[in-house]
Amino acid sequence: MPCYRCGARQTDPVRGASPWKRAVRREAQVLVCPDCQRVHDLDLDTCASCGSIALICRLGEIECRSCGEVRLARADEPLVTACSPGPARMPGLAAEVEAALDRVLGRS
Repeated sequence: MPCYRCGARQTDPVRGASPWKRAVRREAQVLVCPDCQRVHDLDLDTCASCGSIALICRLGEIECRSCGEVRLARADEPLVTACSPGPARMPGLAAEVEAALDRVLGRS
């Protein structure tokens, strides 16, 4: 997945932690390259409780890594995929994934 802002591709990191950061923008998980992290106006989503941009998005939920708040992602927001150059609507995808997980995990 490229940097959402400049399109740079992530390369294999040397030993240690990756300098790339995960973030959430318009309800979708994005990557931010080290160069773009220096920009002050990244237009990233923030936590409603603490204002942090340290958010992760997974299976229809958005979690703040600073304060731990979890909320449901809005279903009316467009999803951004790694393959598409711009936003693409995928209606019902979250519901389909949830139903599939319920079947596999035997939830009622």
